[in-house]
Amino acid sequence: MTAPRYKRIVLKLSGEALSGDKGFGIDPKVIKAIAQEIKEVAELGVEIAIVVGGGNIWRGKIGSEMGMDRANADYMGMLATVMNSLALQDSLEAIGIPTRVQTSIEMRQVAEPYIRRKAIRHLEKKRVVIFAAGTGNPYFSTDTTAALRAAEIEAEVILMAKNNVDGVYSADPKIDKDAKKYDQISYLDMLNEGLEVMDSTASSLCMDNDIPLIVFSIKEPGNIKRVVQGETLGTTIRGK
Repeated sequence: MTAPRYKRIVLKLSGEALSGDKGFGIDPKVIKAIAQEIKEVAELGVEIAIVVGGGNIWRGKIGSEMGMDRANADYMGMLATVMNSLALQDSLEAIGIPTRVQTSIEMRQVAEPYIRRKAIRHLEKKRVVIFAAGTGNPYFSTDTTAALRAAEIEAEVILMAKNNVDGVYSADPKIDKDAKKYDQISYLDMLNEGLEVMDSTASSLCMDNDIPLIVFSIKEPGNIKRVVQGETLGTTIRGK
């Protein structure tokens, strides 16, 4: 068995990754498969923190376009991430992986409040920690949550598992057949070229705290484990 390259990681999952081909809701087969992949990584001794999006249930942007107050729409999105996090926790614990959900908005009946030192302690005890409800503030994405939490818990890398793409391209590969896939790119170049990998706040956080980001496809079974073991997949973003 190849030794893991990283000791502590943040895995960023989009909400759509849990919906599979449906594009909405949670697909039981898909979430069980993701849980199994996470288990394989946990069995390598890797400390795993997870941030899940909520786009398969609700997007704050859609609510804003409907005329809703932007803050209220974003809070609804945060609650959607809690639903996804609890579903993922259930799937992980069903296969024997101890998991804790910590929320940025207090809801003690269903999850722990986010406490940095407690999260780190859970990780040290080899429990998977899922960070839910974003940063607890509107106007911030779950990408920013992943970057912020990675900096706080001193994760070595953020693994961004994508549902519909296998890396970072110069243009949308579904539209532009000549789009070039990058094996490596800097955060600064990514921002300058307007590549929509993660928002500018999240990118700046990663750049300022020297946290590398690996973007890869979750569609291929075993990819999370391959990346953790150091196999070159997708696109690596780092530095300035």
